[in-house]
Amino acid sequence: QVQLVESGGGLVQPGGSLRISCTASGSIFALYTMAWYRQAPGKQRELVAVISTGGNTNYGDSMKGRFTISRDNAKRTAYLQMNSLKPDDTAVYYCNAQATGSGLQFWGQGTQVTVSS
Repeated sequence: QVQLVESGGGLVQPGGSLRISCTASGSIFALYTMAWYRQAPGKQRELVAVISTGGNTNYGDSMKGRFTISRDNAKRTAYLQMNSLKPDDTAVYYCNAQATGSGLQFWGQGTQVTVSS
């Protein structure tokens, strides 16, 4: 079992930057692929970024070049650095952990990111 707690969301102006964090407890963090998803009002949840246990990363098309996912296994934390933010990036951002092998997934409660002037 893994518990995920997101933090760092908030209001930011267009063109600004924000870093959100996801801290895990309850299991061996290094064995989980970590990902960020987001869901805007009236839209389906979409993949933002994913980082494997080995540090390989992948991004949704609209996030490439602007967002960076990283992880610190010692701190049991995954990060999402978001730059050049746009109003379309406004959403609730969810942290996801997927266990290597079993594929069992866990979700955080989400953190709101609002991009507005």
